[in-house]
Amino acid sequence: MGDRIASDHPSVRTVRATCAETATGVRLEVPADERDAFPTDEVVRIVLADEELFGRVERALTGDDLSIPGIYPTPDAARDPSGATDRLLEWVDDRDVSAGGSVLIDVIEPEFLYGVRSPGETVYYDAHEPPSSSLSDIAKDLEDS
Repeated sequence: MGDRIASDHPSVRTVRATCAETATGVRLEVPADERDAFPTDEVVRIVLADEELFGRVERALTGDDLSIPGIYPTPDAARDPSGATDRLLEWVDDRDVSAGGSVLIDVIEPEFLYGVRSPGETVYYDAHEPPSSSLSDIAKDLEDS
C-alpha cells in the first residue's frame, strides 16, 4: 500500500469552491484566482468519500471561473454524463452542503488527483504519482478508440 497524506498536510493546496445548484443537480464553482490549480477542459481523478472517481474541469460560460459539473465513476462518463450517475449530488446531500455553501477541493497532485471535502473535515488520501506522459497518452488513445 502506498503512502497516505492528510488534507491538512503542508504539501496539499486547498481551494475553496462554491456548491451551486443546476437544473439537473449541483456543480462546484472554482474562483478565477484559483484556476492555476486546475487543468481546463480536462478529466481529472477526484477522491470523493474515499472513492477515486472522475470529473471534468470546465471553463465557466462567462468570466474566468472554472466549474466541475459532476463527478462520475469513469472518465468516459465525466466526458459525456448522459445516462451516468453523478456522485457529487449524493455526496452533497449526505453532508448537508447547501447551495451557495463552501466545499474544499484539495490539490493532491496538480493536473492529476484532487479531493473534495466539507469545510472542517480532515480526509486522508492515497498518494500516488500520475502515469508518465507516454503511458497516459496511450491510455487516452485507447479511451478515444
